[in-house]
Amino acid sequence: MNTSRPESAAGTRKVVLFGAGGFVAFLGIVLVSLNLRPAVTAVSPLFTPIDEDLGLGTTGMSVLGMIPTLMFGLAGFVAIRLVARLGLEKVAVIAMAMVTVGSALRAVAPSAPILTIASAIALLGAGLGNIVCPPLVKKYFANKVSSMSMVYTTGLQLGTIIPALITVPMANALGWRMSLGSWALLGLVAMGPWIAELAASRRPASPTSSSDNAQSYGGSAKRDKPLPAWRSPLGIAMAVAFGTNSLLTYSFFTWLPRIIEEEIGLSQSAGGTALALFSAIGLVFAIAMPIVAGRLENPFSMFALASAVYLVSFAGLLWFPTAAPWLLVALLGAGPLTFPLLLTLINLRTRTSAGSAALSGFAQGVGYILASLGPLLFGWLWDLGGSLTLPLIFLVVALVVLCTSAWIACQPRMLEDELEPASPANS
Repeated sequence: MNTSRPESAAGTRKVVLFGAGGFVAFLGIVLVSLNLRPAVTAVSPLFTPIDEDLGLGTTGMSVLGMIPTLMFGLAGFVAIRLVARLGLEKVAVIAMAMVTVGSALRAVAPSAPILTIASAIALLGAGLGNIVCPPLVKKYFANKVSSMSMVYTTGLQLGTIIPALITVPMANALGWRMSLGSWALLGLVAMGPWIAELAASRRPASPTSSSDNAQSYGGSAKRDKPLPAWRSPLGIAMAVAFGTNSLLTYSFFTWLPRIIEEEIGLSQSAGGTALALFSAIGLVFAIAMPIVAGRLENPFSMFALASAVYLVSFAGLLWFPTAAPWLLVALLGAGPLTFPLLLTLINLRTRTSAGSAALSGFAQGVGYILASLGPLLFGWLWDLGGSLTLPLIFLVVALVVLCTSAWIACQPRMLEDELEPASPANS
């Protein structure tokens, strides 16, 4: 059932509130997307005061840097089953509830282990949100995949930039605990639209709308078993591409503030600003890449461009780190332009919301677990070599793997078509 305002006498277009193409689903996707990164980027600029209070040490910092991708990876496998049993909307509510609880617990953590557990809860919730966003777009806005992918990737980028930019000033004014805990409010607000959508799905549908919109609601749609995306070359390539892309990105999410402080010699506040700039550059590509992906049959050229930008920035960090530090940060921020591209490809390489959910869960699940090695190995190689040389060589190898897997993933074909011989029921 779609709930809308009555048409005026002049026959103006109805404003759809619930169901396919509805405003509530639009608002829900935007709010969920805003919650997907604050639990990550609000922490690394505060490593110093947290370390002073709780005694994290380099190992603790590395573990906190590793947890986001590890939890995002775990969420991929959990989400596949949860979505099949509960539906996308209920999983979205669970995800935002976990973000809320985990963020609130961070504010009162008495020790480093409790802070780590609280972070894991919040990040597992954010990870579930990562998985359900693409299929929610496919389900509610099937004829506007590129434009809605732009909307939620833009929200994701804003949720990355804003915490990095304001977390240090908030901590200076209110303390690091309030700075981290305040993001629980955003998670709480994001639960509202999906609770409303679920409530609307339980109302009796009108005869004219029930058949058209039954699949638009969490409680109405028939649940299918998850498609075996791991049996598809496309699924495997997408998983490796996600993994190496996120390995690169999260290495800098974790260590960029320290690079700014120790290798370039700027302040702690500058480290937070650098992280915000790193994320802000990605906002431009979050807007552009979904549209580009929708217009290119094979968008591999964008992966090649991203790799070239990364290589230039790595050379600058090695040989000219203090010459133009903010330009280097901007170049590093352009490297992850492939992330919104990969998110959009989830829907462009699937025919159904079930296929989108399966590919999203598998690709992001495997990908983020692979990516969890990035911050840990980057920090270990930095300590081992005493400079950025070894960690940047490691990231160059990751770039080679990214380009190889992206070449396969960008070939125009559909997940369901590759799985049809193994799963004839899923056509």
